[in-house]
Amino acid sequence: MPTITLKLELYKPTKFKQAMYERMTQINTEFANWLLLHPDVNKATSKIFKEFSGEKFPSAIINQTIRDVKSQKKHQQARVFRRMWCSFNNQNLKVEKNGDFYTVSFPMLEKRIGVPVVARSYQQQWL
Repeated sequence: MPTITLKLELYKPTKFKQAMYERMTQINTEFANWLLLHPDVNKATSKIFKEFSGEKFPSAIINQTIRDVKSQKKHQQARVFRRMWCSFNNQNLKVEKNGDFYTVSFPMLEKRIGVPVVARSYQQQWL
């Protein structure tokens, strides 16, 4: 079965959630650029993040970033990332329907949070 990627728009996230996600994107981008230059990128695991930073960061996001960086480095010879968004897959993302809205929850810096999303008609069949 082919991989399906959905880009969902967050429905009116709070200022706190916006700031937290921007901070996570910044950390993730810095980590991805650091990882591109790391000599052992092919042997990288989530434990390598401790070499990069002492901050707490969800291991699910770290592992997905490592996969993305390896792929970009191998297939597209990436040299630098301007912005590396935090990616979530079906193992760390939970989708629930509450009335007319879909709520998506995923791991953040401190805990798991849920956010309502705008689901277009063509996306609803996959949710």
